[in-house]
Amino acid sequence: METLTPLQGGKVPQTFEELWSGFDPRAEPLETETVKAWEEDGVVLRIVRYRIGIFKGQKALMAAIYGYPKGGTKLPGLVQIHGGGQYADYRAVLTNAKRGYATLSIAWAGRINAPGYEVNPDVVKLFWDNRTGDPDYKLTTDWGALDAYHAPCRNEKNNNFYALAPAVWTLDSVESPRNSSWFLCVLGARRALTFLEQQPEVNPQKLGVYGHSMGGKLTVMTSFDSRVKAAAPSCGGISDRYSDNAIYRSAIGDDQYLNRISCPIIFLSPSNDFHGRINDLQKATGEIKSSDWRLSCSPHHNHQDTPEYQVTGLLWFDQYLKETFTFPETPKSSLELKTPNGAELFTVWPDESKPIQFVDIYYTQQGQNEGEKDDRENTMNRFWHYAHATQNGKGWSAELPLLTTDKPLWVYANVGYPLDQPVAGAGYYYALYTAKSFNLSSGMHIATSEQLKEAGIKATLKPSLVIEAFENNWQKEWYSYNPSESRDFRTHKLYDDQWKAPSKVAKLSIEILSTQDNFLQIALDDYASTVKVKGKPGWQEIEFDKSDFRLKPGNSKDENLQALPEWIPFKESVIGPGTSQWNGEFPLFKNFKWKVK
Repeated sequence: METLTPLQGGKVPQTFEELWSGFDPRAEPLETETVKAWEEDGVVLRIVRYRIGIFKGQKALMAAIYGYPKGGTKLPGLVQIHGGGQYADYRAVLTNAKRGYATLSIAWAGRINAPGYEVNPDVVKLFWDNRTGDPDYKLTTDWGALDAYHAPCRNEKNNNFYALAPAVWTLDSVESPRNSSWFLCVLGARRALTFLEQQPEVNPQKLGVYGHSMGGKLTVMTSFDSRVKAAAPSCGGISDRYSDNAIYRSAIGDDQYLNRISCPIIFLSPSNDFHGRINDLQKATGEIKSSDWRLSCSPHHNHQDTPEYQVTGLLWFDQYLKETFTFPETPKSSLELKTPNGAELFTVWPDESKPIQFVDIYYTQQGQNEGEKDDRENTMNRFWHYAHATQNGKGWSAELPLLTTDKPLWVYANVGYPLDQPVAGAGYYYALYTAKSFNLSSGMHIATSEQLKEAGIKATLKPSLVIEAFENNWQKEWYSYNPSESRDFRTHKLYDDQWKAPSKVAKLSIEILSTQDNFLQIALDDYASTVKVKGKPGWQEIEFDKSDFRLKPGNSKDENLQALPEWIPFKESVIGPGTSQWNGEFPLFKNFKWKVK
């Protein structure tokens, strides 16, 4: 018997309600099979497959990694949903189990990473071809007559994550939201909730969902299910709302699912993320039914994060599924445009129920106005100015000097809180991390150019030859994805008009204090220049002409490593040792600047 009723008279679902009408994720038997089982560090782990449903007469099975602490009872359960190109991964299951959770990491794309059970894209293809005699062959997700795989899809021309067109691998023979791979994967995720609630060691009233990137969108799409009691999407689930296809927008678009979410939800959304754009957070938090939500938005980052941001998802589940943690409230904030001195004033009132480590304010003028088309390159590389906040009573305020009033202003705040004890987890890409603090963000305030001018705002920032003096809180405007082991510093400053090259013949200059011989590399997007620095007690100034910058080895643009043709607004600038390591103590820097004769 088919899981989904065949179309009647060719009439396809037009809305969310029609798409999901009649589907009961508990109705069919799971027919669970265990493919592999083992124990590690007191954790029971299994590779399993369960029945998603019957489609076009063929059974579809989801492969997954399941695990829980041995001997555990009434455990909260988590569905972990991987992103595009990622795997179902035992590290997420193992680290969650050590914190008292049962976790099912679903392999909707077929890829699995577990000890002795590696299913990479090549092995997925072996499975498709039923090459059971190959020594690398392994069972994995089987979509049967359909194709909801990804990177690669089983059919090269499959584009049904963003299209609804019919094909031999789709459910319906006409354009239909039931042809969407998003829809199919959510079917599998809702059946994962059924799997969890049927496990004897799991408390079926304490289920959560989380995922990154494409998994972030799938998390949002799954969280309308009333069995989900907490959700933590990262880098997705807020921005897929602009399709030209009306049926897609009304049945698959993020907003259709956001406005049906009533469970507590935390959005992990880096400021420069291309897949979950931060300006869409305002819409998302206004659309959800739940009044219990939080934001954690790292500055400068794109599609990955550092521990103090990643850990907020784990802590969210601790609060709502284990009841062992209590989050501060979302920081209250206001943007005042009409001030006596003609400068915007941003004020934050953080929740003081826990000790506050810092209050940071970030703003940019590289965001588009509402209704303007998003520029993907700009989204990933826009520069966020840091504004030092001064405490006045319970509020923290900062003025926001602007370079122009011809562009909009975006501003938000981050509040850092210490953890009583370090928390360990597996991150967005399953690398293990330990967090000693966590970060909550305010909502973002946006003022249009028209609003700035109407309020009488004055542009007080001037173009600057000094890109970085390396003083005070300079690191707030630079970033690294692994600060504890970082060899270099990254920034988007040279993408901002304040620090654009003053002339074609300008040079870049930096001063360095290095006690031992080292290599210093300045990288500007695809180009880099490396110089040897002699170790000695005093400061050394090093100048770089544009001709000193060559395409990095392995760059596909030109095998001859041609020189940089001109100074342009570089998206990312990096200062570090290049491919080597720093010798001796970490060098000091000052006066990274433009020089003109």
